[in-house]
Amino acid sequence: MKKLVLLLSSIFLLCGCGASKPEDVLKDFKDSIKNVKSYKVTGNMEISNDEETFTYSLESYYLKDDYYKVILVNQTNNHEQIILKNMDDIYVITPALNKSFKFQSEWPNNSSQAYLLGSIVTDIENDKNAEVTEKDGKYIIKTKVNYPNNEELKYQKIYLNSKKEVEKVEVYNDSDLVKIKVDFGSIDMKAGLKAKDFKLEDYVKEEEPKDDAENKDEGSKKEENKEQENTNTCEGENCGEGTDTSSNDKSSETTSIENIIYPLYIPSNTYLTSSETVETATGNRVILTFSGEKNFVLIEEPSVAATTMEIVPVYGEPLILTETIGALSANSLSWDVKNISYYLASTELSVSEMQLIANSLGNTTLVANTK
Repeated sequence: MKKLVLLLSSIFLLCGCGASKPEDVLKDFKDSIKNVKSYKVTGNMEISNDEETFTYSLESYYLKDDYYKVILVNQTNNHEQIILKNMDDIYVITPALNKSFKFQSEWPNNSSQAYLLGSIVTDIENDKNAEVTEKDGKYIIKTKVNYPNNEELKYQKIYLNSKKEVEKVEVYNDSDLVKIKVDFGSIDMKAGLKAKDFKLEDYVKEEEPKDDAENKDEGSKKEENKEQENTNTCEGENCGEGTDTSSNDKSSETTSIENIIYPLYIPSNTYLTSSETVETATGNRVILTFSGEKNFVLIEEPSVAATTMEIVPVYGEPLILTETIGALSANSLSWDVKNISYYLASTELSVSEMQLIANSLGNTTLVANTK
């Protein structure tokens, strides 16, 4: 009798050590994220377009009550940007330029974010038909995704280890190609973060004090800049509203765009109809006008680091492009990459089309279609 009891107990234990039921996998993973007070995640994120893949190093921080900090560094050009959300606002900060876009937005709750654990859980909860498969003691969860600004992204696969901890997320388009991949290197679910770890001031570069001689020289330069600015005043849309970098808070350095950078993607039946270069106090500004089926204006100028933090208000969303993070509003998209500031404006382009144009802008002098 004792042998029989031992045999049955052994069988029960062996059965209990098998793969978890799909509903248990989902519940255990969701609970592990929902119950955390703060976390720190490190890893890498890859974003692919039709021709290239761009890799970012990733640090993601979370504190209960809606505090977020995401640090992304482009591994090709070391371009660093930070998405910061605290109790005040949402910011996209470019430390090298001492510049920040300030958003009024529902980010990150209004779309999927493959690099945020809470967003992954939200996607699972929003998909009543989420699928779970098990292989070699690990689990794969397949869910729909919500990327309202990128309609080609359709579903994702969330890879969990045997402890039901996330290792990787892959986001696919409708052709079953991976467009976004996040590899999680380390996850600290007891990071012990505080609200003070999410301050904008931590990323503000203060202007170094100058002696009296330097101050006098700086004052003279500012007066010269004022005079030059007054003689170079532009009118109407050619000013590129929201993109002027000629204020006195900017560096006195003057730079120029040596070669006009044209988009490799232009909507059909749309052509470059004018190209104008305007001199500013800090260099030059190129204004490209495209007309036809989809009219739009593209403005390019050198990125100039500000001596004090420049905060640009945006009624829109942070938008991750292939090489940088842009600021998307109702009819425009602004971004900085490879020492160039871009401003794209149109009432006729969709968000997807603006993304395609922005992602097609490389350091190339290929001539655009003209008419």
